[in-house]
Amino acid sequence: MTATATAPAPALGAALPAEAASGAAIPKINPATGLSTDYLNHFTEAIMVLEMISVMPDCLPDFLAWEPRSYREHFAASRFSDRDAVIAAYDAADPALRQSLDTLTDIMNTLLLATREAIASDASEAKTQDLSQRAVNGLKPLITRAGAVINGTALSSGISTPQNVVDALFDR
Repeated sequence: MTATATAPAPALGAALPAEAASGAAIPKINPATGLSTDYLNHFTEAIMVLEMISVMPDCLPDFLAWEPRSYREHFAASRFSDRDAVIAAYDAADPALRQSLDTLTDIMNTLLLATREAIASDASEAKTQDLSQRAVNGLKPLITRAGAVINGTALSSGISTPQNVVDALFDR
């Protein structure tokens, strides 16, 4: 058996070949946008826990422990072998795409944090189920839009501010 050496991932900020910076050489990065849908796992995990709370209330501590992470923070903390290249590709991506993705994820973070805070202040079963369902209903379309940005198929108009989305979600 022959061992093959693999080059270590480049340090954050180190020069990368053009194809790595664009994401073309890294399977988890959309080569057209330089962004990775793997980041959305951070949000879909929170959605999954929110959906499970109604049937498995012992999942509540998992949701209450959830913390927001930026794109860079998510990949820096991951065990993904090409995490530095994923971050570099994000940094090299079109600033307008990054801004669209960051706005959407800021909205999702704000919604999840507001839901977490509201549930923590009143964890009654009815309130928890209502807030969880509202959050899930608000998050799923945002995940879809964020995926469209990452995959280069998003329309650029209609993105609201994080606070406006949360206010609309909690208004009856």
